[in-house]
Amino acid sequence: MTNAPVYALNLFDVRDRDEYLAYSRRSAEAVAQHGGKVIALGKFREAVTGDIAPRQVLILVEWESKEAFDGYNSDPRLEDLHPHREAGGGNYVWHLYDKLEDLRPILRDGA
Repeated sequence: MTNAPVYALNLFDVRDRDEYLAYSRRSAEAVAQHGGKVIALGKFREAVTGDIAPRQVLILVEWESKEAFDGYNSDPRLEDLHPHREAGGGNYVWHLYDKLEDLRPILRDGA
């Protein structure tokens, strides 16, 4: 699915407030410059079901493509930015999902 939108699901705990603030001050603009758009921010409320350990924060970013996501992560101009995310967040889960219009492709393929 080249050049198809992807979602990046970020779940994490804030480990170092100052470090994560240093990341967040620049990250929204950098994400947007690379074709990403934050579409959801959330603070953990409660666990309903599932095996994943709760995290304090949810951020869902829609990227224009996997290539856009990779460009954000590998941009040499952002070399000093990503360490703030890594130092500021703990128990990080970062998963990519292909954008679907509905579930028929998954249900049809049994994937």
